[in-house]
This record gives sequence, structure tokens and C-alpha cells, in this order.
Amino acid sequence: MEITYDIKKAASNQRKHGIGFDEAQTALLDENALVREDADNNEQRLVLLRLSAKGRLLVVVYQVIELETPIIRLISARKATSNEERYYG
Repeated sequence: MEITYDIKKAASNQRKHGIGFDEAQTALLDENALVREDADNNEQRLVLLRLSAKGRLLVVVYQVIELETPIIRLISARKATSNEERYYG
């Protein structure tokens, strides 16, 4: 599965949240991650809660683009809030 993202959005995310999309990708690889649909958006997005390879609990928003080979498009990534950490516990 290919993972893609907009380079400008990745730079903006790094400045705003201090999380790079390279780190966010590591959270996507964990099959034990908590995932839910983002009901607050018009397009189908998924929200994932999982530890990154750096050991930080992240919230990663992404889309799965269904093609012959599915592609994951990263949208945003940030550290989990204390409220979100309770779900992970």
C-alpha cells in the first residue's frame, strides 16, 4: 500500500503541530490502532489513534483512495489530547 501526502501540507503540519508525516506514517502501520470514521467531514476520512515509532501517541487523519492498489493520503497528524489518551489506555 502506498502512502502519499501534499508536501506543503506536511510542512504546515510540522510547523503547527510539531509532527512530521514521516513519523505519522509509522502509526498507520500498527494493526492494533484505534480507527474511526470522521463524521464531521463531507469527504470520507478516517481518524487513527496510535503510538508512533518515536513513542508519541498521535491522532492521524487520512483517506484511503480505492484504486487497483489502495493509496493512503495523509491529511494531518498531531499529538493526542489528554482526553484522547484515555481512549487509548
